[in-house]
Amino acid sequence: MATVICDMSTSLDGYVTGPNDSRENLFGDGAGMLHDWFSSDAATGDDQAILQEMLDGLGAVVMGRKSFDKNEGDGGWGDGGPAGDIPCFVVTHNKPATPYPPVFTFVTDGVVSAIEQAKQVAGDKVVGLHGATVMQQALPLHLVDEIRVHIVPVLIGAGTPLFGTLASPISLERTQAVITPAATHIGFRVIR
Repeated sequence: MATVICDMSTSLDGYVTGPNDSRENLFGDGAGMLHDWFSSDAATGDDQAILQEMLDGLGAVVMGRKSFDKNEGDGGWGDGGPAGDIPCFVVTHNKPATPYPPVFTFVTDGVVSAIEQAKQVAGDKVVGLHGATVMQQALPLHLVDEIRVHIVPVLIGAGTPLFGTLASPISLERTQAVITPAATHIGFRVIR
């Protein structure tokens, strides 16, 4: 059965984007370096191994409409999704009128349905949650099995927080901690 994992880069103060994120300013003001740990000269062998492990295990992606919209169109997804030809389920209130490559499935009946559909497709691989909003919806519903954060040494001060207000505490068990010059990579299992 598929494992549902939220795997996100954050600033030390917990933001996954800076203020004013948009299609033209993907990561928001002051947050462009949040993904340098895997895409720049700062990336080490350990950073690359962590990224490759995530990509190798990926069976499906669930993302919100905002994340989809910020990357679609010219220079965006092209014929694939955020992970190439891996099936991607987009949680949205309205399906787009224009056709998109078959890698995308637009789900209008909520995050629970999107995750269930993704798990069916992923088999025994990982369902990756892409975007803070999807994770914030799924975590309180006990749909997330693991959380992996890549903490980049920067304080952004505002933007999109990875963890919004939770109605009750959620216990975690640390399963991994790898420190590189580019990021501190920490993995947690969600305790139910």
